Amino acid sequence: MTAAVERVAGVDEAGRGPLAGPVVAAAVILDPARPVDGLADSKTLAARRREALAARIRERALAWAVAEAGVEEIERLNILGATLLAMRRAVEALAVAPEAVLVDGDRCPPLAVPARAVVRGDRTVAAIAAASILAKVARDAHMQELERCYPGYGFARHKGYPTREHLEALARLGPCPQHRRGFAPVARLLGAGR
Repeated sequence: MTAAVERVAGVDEAGRGPLAGPVVAAAVILDPARPVDGLADSKTLAARRREALAARIRERALAWAVAEAGVEEIERLNILGATLLAMRRAVEALAVAPEAVLVDGDRCPPLAVPARAVVRGDRTVAAIAAASILAKVARDAHMQELERCYPGYGFARHKGYPTREHLEALARLGPCPQHRRGFAPVARLLGAGR
C-alpha cells in the first residue's frame, strides 16, 4: 500500500476465545482532520475509557461499521472462518468504501480492495486500535444482553471467557444455546451426557 492511499480501514475483532456468544468485528476509517486522542489496544483500556473512546470514534470517523458472526456460524465454519466472515461483513458495511484495509493479526478476509495483515496492529495502527475498541464495546454490550436472556452464567462479568466462575456455571447449568459446542470445555460437558 502506498502513501497515496487516503481511505484506509482498520479492522479488528473481539471474542475469538470465549466459550459463548458471537465473534464481533469492526472496521474504521479515521478522519485525519478529526483525530481521536488516546487510541490503544482495547484490552489495555478500562471499560469506561473504551466506551468514551467508542463514542468519540463513532462521532469523528469518516466511516465505521460493526458486524458479527454468530454461534451457528462459528460451529459451521470454525472460529477462524467465522472471524474472517465478521471482518468481511464489517468492511462491506462501511458507508464510505476504503481504498485499502489493514487487519489486526496474521490473516485477512477475502476483500474487493487490497488488504494487509498487521501482527499486533491494535498497538501500532490507529485505525486498527479504533476498530478494536468498537468491536470490544459492541461485544461487551451483546454479552450484557445475554446475561438478561440466560441468567446464572455471569456473562456480564466474564463476557463468555472460560473463567472459573463460567466453568462452574457451565458444570451446574449445562450449556445454553449461545455456548459454542465445538469449544473443548463445552464439548466435554456435552460428551458427558449433559
